[in-house]
Amino acid sequence: MEAIAKKIYGAASVAFQPKALADLRNIERLGLAHLPICIAKTQKSFSDNEALIGRPTGFELTVREFEIAAGAGFLVAITGTIMRLPGLPAKPSALNIDIDNNGVISGLS
Repeated sequence: MEAIAKKIYGAASVAFQPKALADLRNIERLGLAHLPICIAKTQKSFSDNEALIGRPTGFELTVREFEIAAGAGFLVAITGTIMRLPGLPAKPSALNIDIDNNGVISGLS
């Protein structure tokens, strides 16, 4: 993580939030620490802060959690406040759609 963050992204340091540290312990316990790392971050910057456009330097990259993609064979470090796909709402809009007995559709926006 530090090699990627510092050499490629331009970060000064990497900070791991408590959830990320717990995830790392679990990754070690499961024997998956050898897997390569993929970093999920904002597409607007090499940082985890979309306001720092391009390749800023000297920032702290904050890792909030890790996801294990065991089938794909890698670990995903989730940084900052990024929303990962699919980015769906808690209640899908499809739940608001209905068709009455006359075939009239309601709930579409």
